[in-house]
Amino acid sequence: MSSEIEVVQLDHIPSRHVIHLALFQDVGNAEFLHKQLLSRNADFEYAFVDASVIVSRLHLLSAVFKAVTSASNDVLKTPNVHSEIVANLAASNNVRNHAHSVIQMTDAPQIAEAYRRYGVSTATKNLVAVKVAENGSPSTEQIAEHLAKNVEGTQVPATDEKLASTADMSKVFKYYKLNGLNWLDKIKDHSAKQKEVEMLVVGAMALRGL
Repeated sequence: MSSEIEVVQLDHIPSRHVIHLALFQDVGNAEFLHKQLLSRNADFEYAFVDASVIVSRLHLLSAVFKAVTSASNDVLKTPNVHSEIVANLAASNNVRNHAHSVIQMTDAPQIAEAYRRYGVSTATKNLVAVKVAENGSPSTEQIAEHLAKNVEGTQVPATDEKLASTADMSKVFKYYKLNGLNWLDKIKDHSAKQKEVEMLVVGAMALRGL
């Protein structure tokens, strides 16, 4: 396992927040990692995201940006910035009933559903780990060492290509309600279709809470 980890720079994020990102493939101890989160082990305060539901860096980092901004403004809806990242991956919590009127879902059930859909589970095979350090604590080296020691998997660069290769598009289409979009199905160019899916997914996340 590599001990390298990417430090991501996002515009308009206070400099005291340092964002670390790593992608692991063929993870063999997802059950262990899931248990650490359930037990609220402070040593494992990460956003552990199932990579099968991530289509691109923009998709992931949109959730990260929103979470860090909420933390900076002290308006988190979840216990910490890392759980907020996972929750922010959810699509809009506005749904329509059979009369086509908009219903606002309560936050708690949707947050729990977001953890189940987007967070690490015992079945996770490919994992994205995000760690937001504040004021240099923990250090990049400490985070890299901790992940290398505790995640049993092959670390690879978190590029758009790698994320696309680990995405399960059937899950993505289901969770972001993209099934039945005839115009999307008609796009034959793979890269063009991927970009449209990315825009739809990010748009669905942006609408969450409105």
